[in-house]
Amino acid sequence: MAFPECMKGEGPILETMKKLVESPYFEMIEVTQIKDSEIRKKAKELLASSEITVGYGAQPVLLSEKLDLNSLDNAQRLKAVDRIKECIDEADYLGAKSVAVLSGKNPAKEFQEQAKGALIDSLKELCDYAAKKEVKMILESFDYDIDKCCLVGPSQVTAEIAEKVRKEYPSFGIIYDLSHVPLLREDPKIALPILKDYLVHVHIGNCVMKDNSHPAYGDNHPPFCTPGGENFVEELKYFLEALFEIGYLAKGKKERPTISFEVKPMAGQNPEEVIASSIKTLEEAWKKL
Repeated sequence: MAFPECMKGEGPILETMKKLVESPYFEMIEVTQIKDSEIRKKAKELLASSEITVGYGAQPVLLSEKLDLNSLDNAQRLKAVDRIKECIDEADYLGAKSVAVLSGKNPAKEFQEQAKGALIDSLKELCDYAAKKEVKMILESFDYDIDKCCLVGPSQVTAEIAEKVRKEYPSFGIIYDLSHVPLLREDPKIALPILKDYLVHVHIGNCVMKDNSHPAYGDNHPPFCTPGGENFVEELKYFLEALFEIGYLAKGKKERPTISFEVKPMAGQNPEEVIASSIKTLEEAWKKL
């Protein structure tokens, strides 16, 4: 997201990846598909030599290829499942420990239960496939009626899906994103306790939702300092407080909890400056805790 020209698996992947893995600030990097096999090979070598934790985001693949893991057309659903299996293979090759996906479109109310069942079937099949490669599957919740219009969705729905998948696949987890909190009209101190048993990854970022003429309106992850944005230092501080309250953030945890920026430069903005600004926002929020 920091380098959107790479989001479809092309562009200056190695150059931008190198900037992140060489930064002393980051312990984890999230990548997505890399179309060129030679660049993929070099990326694998770079990631391995850096000893940085790697997560694989398949959300851009699903969105750009208009694939739906809860499609009520079974052939379309299986097409999405098969494509994510390819992503799992690529993630494993790159040394990623997890693959993140999003649900498909939120259907009319009378079809929502059927869509939930379809999504659970897809996730279980993917968890089974990923487990053979020691890769964890993660589902990220998105807005349900503004931009991406996903089935998952409100935190109650997210927890319902996670509970059913977890019964068979204990490593399955959820990503909750500060950028999506305003779009979902949720309060982190109410939503996070609902998700706490399934939460394995957190994104922090911003959104614009009051002005639909704004160039960053919807789920576009503008920088924290964007005029008209919903999240800045105080909102991030509140979100971090909620993460401490549910125990996601705590001293002495056996496994380091994951928080990652998901922030996208707007037109004409420099990615490095946006990353630096994001770090400053997090550090200001952290000081206020």
